[in-house]
Amino acid sequence: MSRVPRRRFLSDALRGGLVLVTGGLAGTLAARRSTARTVWQIDPFKCKQCGQCATDCVLDTSAVKCVHDYAMCGYCDLCTAFFVPSPISLNAGAENQLCPTGAIRRKFVEDPYFEYTIDESLCIGCGKCVHGCTTFGNGSLYLQVRHNLCVNCNECAIARNCPESAFVRLQAETPHFVKHLGPGRTGAVDLAGS
Repeated sequence: MSRVPRRRFLSDALRGGLVLVTGGLAGTLAARRSTARTVWQIDPFKCKQCGQCATDCVLDTSAVKCVHDYAMCGYCDLCTAFFVPSPISLNAGAENQLCPTGAIRRKFVEDPYFEYTIDESLCIGCGKCVHGCTTFGNGSLYLQVRHNLCVNCNECAIARNCPESAFVRLQAETPHFVKHLGPGRTGAVDLAGS
């Protein structure tokens, strides 16, 4: 066994340490750069409307809002996202509405069609309407993170607690899922029309 001179040992150790530090720094910068180009979003095909989006967001009012994919909507008279099960009557009275904040607006189009729009300023992201639409309707309503409200936390509190792991990172250029295009299809469209 040959002995390594102390000077060579220290020189090699210093070089190795510099390589590790440089590699770690480059990795950290690359991770920050890739995180800056991505944003949090909810995959509507994984989401089970558990209600945690309304309560787990770090903001006072959640950045998660209901969006309406009009290309999928049936414009139903009896919309299961708007009405409570077994409504007293088919009118927009608060006693008949499923949304706890009245964020869904119902407007007559022509017999028997109605248009439903989301007032995002009232939406708390609870997912009750989405659950009704997905369970008994065609799924045209779903939850999405609104990036004009989201602070894009590096570790999103909702994502961390999501029981279905429905929160994913998307490229900032195409930050929304477009449900009528199918699973995994993203885009930059604003489905709520706001």
